[in-house]
Amino acid sequence: MALLRSAIASIMTLFHPEDCLILVVDDVSKNLQVIVEILQTKDYEATVASSGQQALERVKAAKPDLILLDLMMPEMNGLEVCEKLKADPEFAEIPIIFLTASTEQEHILQAFEKGAVDYVTKPFHAPELLARVRTHLELKYAREQLKKLLHEQKEFIQELERLATIDPLTQVFNRRHLFALAEQELNRSQRYSSIFSVLILDIDHFKQINDIYGHAVGDRVLTSMAQTVLNCLRTVDFFGRFGGEEFVAFLPERDIDVAITVAERIRENLEKTAILVQEQQIFITVSIGVASYNLADETVDVIIQRADKALYHAKNQGRNRVVAAPNF
Repeated sequence: MALLRSAIASIMTLFHPEDCLILVVDDVSKNLQVIVEILQTKDYEATVASSGQQALERVKAAKPDLILLDLMMPEMNGLEVCEKLKADPEFAEIPIIFLTASTEQEHILQAFEKGAVDYVTKPFHAPELLARVRTHLELKYAREQLKKLLHEQKEFIQELERLATIDPLTQVFNRRHLFALAEQELNRSQRYSSIFSVLILDIDHFKQINDIYGHAVGDRVLTSMAQTVLNCLRTVDFFGRFGGEEFVAFLPERDIDVAITVAERIRENLEKTAILVQEQQIFITVSIGVASYNLADETVDVIIQRADKALYHAKNQGRNRVVAAPNF
């Protein structure tokens, strides 16, 4: 609460009357003149309307920060104007203060039921009117600023959460988040006897790229490779950096045969993708190990180990190839 009060106090220091537009609605021109003159003593901007219909038109055109609304007017009274404004989401948050004669007190309850925030009794005193106007403008301003702060805080938290799940270089999932998603997929497969497959991808001779071109170029290769792989996957698949030049993809509802097809598509696309570095084109290849979940698998690590073993065989067989776990 102390923090909230401090935030509100800070917000209030930013409130400036000269930035506020007030719509004054009254069917008596003399009343309009008097109220505008009172508002101008505190530097408020003011605009006027002499009927309910004109008030609705002025609100749409000027979008005031607050409305001083005469309760009793011919044709369309203040209650009807208030009801129409509160029914429109675009104008519902504009505070409405009713101006009412002492003989109209029985209507005040109706005014609050329609959405008014306050009322001032005619004949009113200038200090009272100005105090009520400032109070409700400050409250409106505080609400708007707090909503903005809360929205920014929410965006900040979302960005922190995103950064906690993303590899900063390649912008794909990091190892920790990748395995958290994999655990969820394993639990789902165990519960519903569904399938999923795993691909482990390793860039062939990546050390040579770093040695020849430098680590900055190596980083570009990793980034390009990650984006190419993402373009070959579905939105329901999840893909991340396992470590170094190794990446892992999890393919929900994909059996071993489909996973091999996906892996081959990835391998072929990477083989054909040129990475432009210092007016030179660098081509890379990857070796991919494939494994699928079976009912005996109790952990994600078991499946990863099978895919990793398949990757080892792909490397030993000459690289730039796909090997599936059951095929060796």
